[in-house]
Amino acid sequence: MQKLFLVFLLGSLLVFGGCGVYTQSGASIHPEAKTFSVGFIANNASIVAPTLSQVLTEKLKTKFINETPLKLTNAEGDMHFTGKITSYVSAPAAITGSQTNAVNRLTVTVEITCDNRLEDDKSFTQTFSNFTDFDAQKDFAALENELIVKICDGLVQDIFNKAFINW
Repeated sequence: MQKLFLVFLLGSLLVFGGCGVYTQSGASIHPEAKTFSVGFIANNASIVAPTLSQVLTEKLKTKFINETPLKLTNAEGDMHFTGKITSYVSAPAAITGSQTNAVNRLTVTVEITCDNRLEDDKSFTQTFSNFTDFDAQKDFAALENELIVKICDGLVQDIFNKAFINW
């Protein structure tokens, strides 16, 4: 029985030992990477939401701090993220039978560049887009900050997946 346990243990170590270094979030990070930096994400959209740039920039930093072993630096880190908001659009998403607008959709598009200084082949410039729907009868100004937070959460997850999980 003890030999069977040892064989099972050895087999498990061999199988899981080749999987590489991953964090609990599933992020795969170069073992020599120690730092990351995020430049302010400028808002270049034709419609400028006052809080959008700050919310997105801070959410990126928080996600990377919480889900990677990397440390935030003010200098350019081993992984350096920059970007810009290219579109901020609210448009009808669903019409009722009486031809009135029932649901609107807020869509935010950003272009993010990741400069991976240790693995150049994992550097990228990519456009990410996320949206959320909301009741067209409600006051958009009252909902806007909540909608921005929700959209930024989705954008940050997509950016994180591209940079650290390569989805």
